[in-house]
Amino acid sequence: MDDEKTLTYLIKLTQNGELCTRKKNNLVATLLHDLSTKNISGNRVIHCCIMLPVMATWTCNFSKRDWDGHRAVQYRQQKSSAYEAASMGQGCLRYLLTEIAKVDCLKKADWTPLMMACTRRNLGMIQGLLSHEADPMLKHKDGWNSFHIACRKGDPAVIQHLLLANPEVWRTESKTLRTPLHTAAMHGCEEVVSILVQRCGYVPDVRDSCGVTPFMDAVRNGHISVAKLLLEKHQASPTAADILGAQSVHHVAVTAQEEALEFLVRDLGVDVNQTATDMQLTSLHYAAKEGHTGTIKALLTLGADLHVRHKKGRTALHVACTGQHAEAVRTILQLGLVDVVDASGTTAQQLAKKPDVLRVFECDLTSTTV
Repeated sequence: MDDEKTLTYLIKLTQNGELCTRKKNNLVATLLHDLSTKNISGNRVIHCCIMLPVMATWTCNFSKRDWDGHRAVQYRQQKSSAYEAASMGQGCLRYLLTEIAKVDCLKKADWTPLMMACTRRNLGMIQGLLSHEADPMLKHKDGWNSFHIACRKGDPAVIQHLLLANPEVWRTESKTLRTPLHTAAMHGCEEVVSILVQRCGYVPDVRDSCGVTPFMDAVRNGHISVAKLLLEKHQASPTAADILGAQSVHHVAVTAQEEALEFLVRDLGVDVNQTATDMQLTSLHYAAKEGHTGTIKALLTLGADLHVRHKKGRTALHVACTGQHAEAVRTILQLGLVDVVDASGTTAQQLAKKPDVLRVFECDLTSTTV
């Protein structure tokens, strides 16, 4: 096969995980050696070596001229050799850092090798990069630094080491004002959240650009143990509101986290009929809008008022019909809500458009307008 096809073949073997036998390892080494002696771009051969797990030490065979040319060239999506090695978790990264690579080199989306190492939860690689003065404070295009990314992955050892390397690394926000504490809470990384509230100076209920707090992130994603930790160790408020006025009880209705809903109402005493936004929406309205039938039933058992109306005089039945959620409409009617006119004189049935929603009103659950 020609040289370009050989490179494509090698990369395909790597991506398919077919480099596990000694026979194929020897074949790869032979092919790479043949390519390196031909008049083909050394950059492509070098990148191929970096991508192959069995070639962790073979990269040393390239001449200084090959590496000098490679340093100024980025391959495909502007990925540097150190970035490629960090993303693949390869042992040749130490050699690259010692000999030729820039430790904080960026690719197209501004991801550094340290960021990629944090996605792999590879403490050894992270330690190696930091020992070569990698900057954990650098941010990618969305404003996340390496600490943000590590908090998403949730490895306590990595978090501890990054804080040891730079005690101020936690002082960062994304472009939407999301902190690493938001990130860890959203992904349910309880051990990491514990470290952050103990060692970092986050104020209770720190808000992102939408007014969302870490506690809201935890409960709306069903991470009750993290929510409890934030309540006990960080004085989080279960009734804090975002910029629209929606509280945690409304957020969990949107995401259908029924266990979290019970935790808020039964354990913390949050008012299940609390209204939000200028429209005076309740959790029942939010659940109906999303078509969450199980959440609608759960809200009723927790004391939600089935007959409550929002600012325009619409009930949960109106809202479910607006969203064309047939099962939610059927559930609300079965629970005993009678269709009524809103402030403009419109019934919920008049808002039904889809055939399956219309059929709900045509069956024996026919509504009565009052």
